Order: sequence, then C-alpha cells, then structure tokens
Amino acid sequence: MVDIQTLKSKGERGFLDGQFLIAMPGMPDGNFSRAVVYICAHSSDGAMGFIINQPQQLSFVDILRHLKIVADEDAILLPDETRDFPIQKGGPVESGRGFVLHTDDYLTQSSIPVSDEICLTATVDIIRAMSRGRGPKKASLLLGYAGWGAGQIESEIANNGWLTCPADENLIFDHGLDDKYDRALALMGIHPAMLSMQAGHG
Repeated sequence: MVDIQTLKSKGERGFLDGQFLIAMPGMPDGNFSRAVVYICAHSSDGAMGFIINQPQQLSFVDILRHLKIVADEDAILLPDETRDFPIQKGGPVESGRGFVLHTDDYLTQSSIPVSDEICLTATVDIIRAMSRGRGPKKASLLLGYAGWGAGQIESEIANNGWLTCPADENLIFDHGLDDKYDRALALMGIHPAMLSMQAGHG
C-alpha cells in the first residue's frame, strides 16, 4: 500500500490533493458508508487520506494509558478537554496506528506538510504535547487511514462512488461527527435527499 511519505516524496500533486471525497449512497464498501475523506496526498502512484466523520470506541485517555503517557491513577486528574478529546476512525488501513492531522502551529521533524495550513504527525511526541495542553491549536487524532493504489480512486470516482469538492479546514477539525456528512454535501449546495444511487457527480 502506498503511504503519504512515498506519495509526497515524489513532489507530484494529483487533482485530488486537498480535496474531500464524499461517499455516494451506492458506495459498495461498508468502510466508507456516508464517509467524508480528506485526501492528503494523490499522485499517479495512488492516494492516501483520512475519514473525518467516523467515531472510534477508544477515548483519548485510553490512548494515553496505552502509550504509558499517564498512569491509571493520574488519568482522573486530566482536564475535561483532554479527557473528552474524540478519537476517530481514519480508515481501514493500519487501523491500530495513530495519526494526528493538525494546524501548522505545531511542528516536529517528523511532521509532514499536507497543505499550506495542515500537517500530519504520527509520532508519540504530539500525543504527549496534546495531553499537556501544548499541542496544536486544532487537531484530529485518527486510527488508521484510507489508501488507494494507482488508478483506483480515479476509477471509483468515474463509477459514481464519490463526489469531490475542495476541503474545508473548519470541517476537518470539527468534532461534531454526526452531521458532518450532510455539512460536507452542503459545501457543494447538495442536500442528501438530492442524491440517489444513479446520480451524477460534480
């Protein structure tokens, strides 16, 4: 599977870079039912991104405990905003691996620029910083990612699997997941009732 570092290292930008993919009602893959995907990298080799509207059962405290950043007895002392920080399902690939999409006010040597304002960091350092209130201004912590091989996503779009539109930073980092699909469609001036399995794409 092609990963973001491979795609970005080529210096090649595909037409889906920085775009949202919004699943059509007829999406055959259950992993992507009503999914909104933020594409981080796209080239002739494939595409990589994150589902931004699917909740994850784990809590941020669970992650901190697992990484031994906080001990069980100290978890209760964490501020509410840390305890309540939502974890999301980023996609079906490497679903046990954590990724943080975030604003570029936090950078480490391992941070990968995704756009002019958004970066991706997949090291424990950012989790530790977030737990101490020293992380980025806006962030989403996701487990797993979505990946496509060469020509695969183009084929899915041609077969009416996805709508595409420019990504909206506010929607990426908005933790209100329940209606994010509808709000992503609204960016295109589309109401969910307007969609059908036979609808064309924009």
